[in-house]
Amino acid sequence: MRIDAHQHYWKIDRGDYGWLTPELPVLYRDFLPDDLLPILHQQDVSQTIAVQAAPTLDETNYLLSLSEGSDTIAGVVGWLDLNDPDVLAQYQRFSQHPKYVGFRVMIQEMPDANSILEPHFVEALRYFAGEDVPVDLLVKSEQLAPVIELLDQVPRLRAVIDHIAKPRIGEGATEPWKSQMAAIAKHSNVYCKLSGMVTEANPTSWVKEDFTVYIRHVLEVFGTQRVLFGSDWPVCLLAADYDEVIGVLTHALPESWTQHDNDRLFGLNAKEFYKL
Repeated sequence: MRIDAHQHYWKIDRGDYGWLTPELPVLYRDFLPDDLLPILHQQDVSQTIAVQAAPTLDETNYLLSLSEGSDTIAGVVGWLDLNDPDVLAQYQRFSQHPKYVGFRVMIQEMPDANSILEPHFVEALRYFAGEDVPVDLLVKSEQLAPVIELLDQVPRLRAVIDHIAKPRIGEGATEPWKSQMAAIAKHSNVYCKLSGMVTEANPTSWVKEDFTVYIRHVLEVFGTQRVLFGSDWPVCLLAADYDEVIGVLTHALPESWTQHDNDRLFGLNAKEFYKL
């Protein structure tokens, strides 16, 4: 069974997607399960992980309600306010839902990524590490230093790095991203999503070869057991369609890649990480 470990749904009139404006005409419309269903069938993808696109509790509620009417949604990665003293109550409420599989920390949107090292933040993540809750980390390559420090402070955190930490693919930059990702991969309970790459390249002139060095580095340091395919649909439409996203990834797989490796990348690892 193939699983897309990272995609989004949204309904514009819900009004809490601050980043989603008419200046992004490709994305400024509703994207719902019926829109993705024929694409999933075409790519033989059975289920997906729907990930929050707004930092609100209402967004988590919305995705969970959406999942109740869609068999293709295997799990929902919601949002929690780790700065809220009631965060554990928020989690306990969401965790009662059978399709709630974890939450995402949007480090990318923080004015100072070092905020994740504040004592209350670390304490909250230590609790979730103790409960073995899957946590997505949305982070940009220039924010990786505090992430490494966080993982050292919370070594049991069950985490996945979204979008290979958004290296500057359009510039061809690889360091210090490569060294920092290797340091993160030393934590055996941290995974990495091979997702969100096309939007970090030149949106109109990228070629498949632009991504190879990044994909192969992730495969080298995380191994075949801790990498997950994610389309980042519909955000990927800013630079590529669903088929092209898969093509970018498969083009970069090494010659030694086996069918079992493929099964892990396109489903088994997601099933393991999110405890599906």
